[in-house]
Amino acid sequence: MSIDRDRFRDASEGELRELSVTERVLGFLVARDDRAFEAAEIASRVDLDESAVSTALTRLKQRGLVEHKATYWAVTEDEERLAAASGYERATALFNERLAEEDREEWRDRAPDEPHPSVADER
Repeated sequence: MSIDRDRFRDASEGELRELSVTERVLGFLVARDDRAFEAAEIASRVDLDESAVSTALTRLKQRGLVEHKATYWAVTEDEERLAAASGYERATALFNERLAEEDREEWRDRAPDEPHPSVADER
């Protein structure tokens, strides 16, 4: 992929560096924190080789950033651990830049008044 000369001149080295495989996988899961995915689907959705995604998922699990059950992977619910992850902050900033930052209050305003039936059944 090429960039124009002005971007090359004006951007910092950090801005020009692409996200690592691990950052891309974590960013994908963070953006879809209400779901769990198989490695093959993650690979397909982030346009990466499945073996690279599997390696990244294993590393993220070792760092406590994802959970694994059977063939499924999901981001951890431990927000403090995520916030402390070095790549998480960079990935979040990049996604916010590309897709706009999410407004938690806007999400809360649109949330249903009653819990989802799967949550209600647990009570």
